Amino acid sequence: MRRMLWQRSLAIVLALAAARCSRDVSAKQDPAETAPPPAVVEPELDANNFKVDDPGRFPLVTAGERMATPELSVTGVVSPDVSRQVPVPSLASGRVVEINARLGDTVKQGQLLFKVRSADVASAYHDYQQAVRNEKLTKSQLDRQQILYDNGAVARSALEVAQAAEDNAKIDVETATERLHVLGVDPQNPSGIVEVRAPVSGVITDQQITDGSGVQALSAPNPFTISDASRVWVICDVYENNLSQVRVGEYADVRLNAYPDRVFRARIANIGQILDPNLHTAKVRLEIENPGLMRFGMFVTATFHGMEAQRHATVPATAILHLHDRDWVYMPTTEGHFRRVEVVAGEMLPGNLQDVKSGIKPGDRVVENALILQSTVEQ
Repeated sequence: MRRMLWQRSLAIVLALAAARCSRDVSAKQDPAETAPPPAVVEPELDANNFKVDDPGRFPLVTAGERMATPELSVTGVVSPDVSRQVPVPSLASGRVVEINARLGDTVKQGQLLFKVRSADVASAYHDYQQAVRNEKLTKSQLDRQQILYDNGAVARSALEVAQAAEDNAKIDVETATERLHVLGVDPQNPSGIVEVRAPVSGVITDQQITDGSGVQALSAPNPFTISDASRVWVICDVYENNLSQVRVGEYADVRLNAYPDRVFRARIANIGQILDPNLHTAKVRLEIENPGLMRFGMFVTATFHGMEAQRHATVPATAILHLHDRDWVYMPTTEGHFRRVEVVAGEMLPGNLQDVKSGIKPGDRVVENALILQSTVEQ
């Protein structure tokens, strides 16, 4: 038993001695020897000026030349020509009992729009009947005075008074008849319902009534507004800095967002005299014949053309790299070196070429396929 206790005590003493020796050795080591190696920062490749091992893999092309007038493209909206908008008022006060057209409908001149039950018709027909009765009475009195005058029973003045009364009665009948016509009522077939018809052909661009609503005769808001859609306006916003490129009387190219392949010519009719105080834009009004495709509220792109032609470069479409909402080309510098140059790309041209408005000039050499070179740089 004593022998076992002695062996255990000896083992503990040896373990403690070994642990102390290990701590002493660790304390004597240099901290620099145990620290992790320092980080090595690899410099990022400069995409604007770099070198490739085999530049022959990237063929070069020479930019061509093209004469083009400067262009300014802005957005706009198709709007009604206000000079061709016709309000349709109610001809009588009353309650709407029937609506035969709706907002957005295309209507023809004379087409029934809505009906109104009105007390104005009853009043107008009462005045008409009273005027007719008075005219009959004055006519009979005039005939009697004429007989008496022919027989010398009355003076000429009495005949003249009867004639004046008859003339006034006829005027009253004509006035009452015209009032019924204005209300849209036939004097021979009176009715308490007034029919309102379209005064012109066009599109209903505003509606202010519903079934059962009340209306006032010839007062705003008008129940309907009809716009002639055969000729429309295009209202554009042009920034103050670009107003010099817009001239009244010139023409602009208009493309509908719904039909981007169709190009229409619109005349610049007016440039607003008051600028938006926040955006510093002016309203530019274009006038154009509607080919039947334009609907009010459509978005369009209007392109204004400058007066003097400018010299542009042309390159293959593959030479332009679209990156981060900007356009770039790669140009060679020294042997094996390329630099990335920002350009302003224009319209596509026949032969898979693309116009370049600025950034390079005709005769400059660029990489034919910028995407391949960009992919190589990113690897």
